Amino acid sequence: MWNDTDTPLAYLITFRCYGTWLHGDERGSIDRFHNRYKSPYLSPNEKWQQHNTRTLKGEPVTLNATQRGAVEQAIRETCHLRDWLLHAINVRTNHAHMVVSIGTVKPERALNAFKANATRQMKQASCWQQSYSPWADKGSKRYLWNERSIERAIDYVINGQGDELPNFDED
Repeated sequence: MWNDTDTPLAYLITFRCYGTWLHGDERGSIDRFHNRYKSPYLSPNEKWQQHNTRTLKGEPVTLNATQRGAVEQAIRETCHLRDWLLHAINVRTNHAHMVVSIGTVKPERALNAFKANATRQMKQASCWQQSYSPWADKGSKRYLWNERSIERAIDYVINGQGDELPNFDED
């Protein structure tokens, strides 16, 4: 069944950690000129990736278990406080995925709220002391127009990310 409104039923929102997927990467990448639905990624380019690696302002950010927990807590709190419905969440070492219904709120606002609150929560938990953001600029906001799309996105977030991450920080 298709949703016949101008408002998606939900979004698959993804944001990446700083420096973990640069243009030129072997996985391909997207830029503002190559960002159409179902369009191919830009081809890998070793020289472009090396250039982008050299221009990083800091080390690439990889989240440990404590940081991942803080990010998840912040996303859950953001949804609770704003009365958004969080369908699924998976915070990985280098990115976070969530499927969320936010009504008529622009997905860019939700993405920015998630990133800002995740940073704040990590700082409050004393697991992020740097002055710069741990997140790459922007993020992905996939529109989910019907129940089947939501189900597929939830399955991807929960089951399509690989094995459950162990707590590498425990003794």
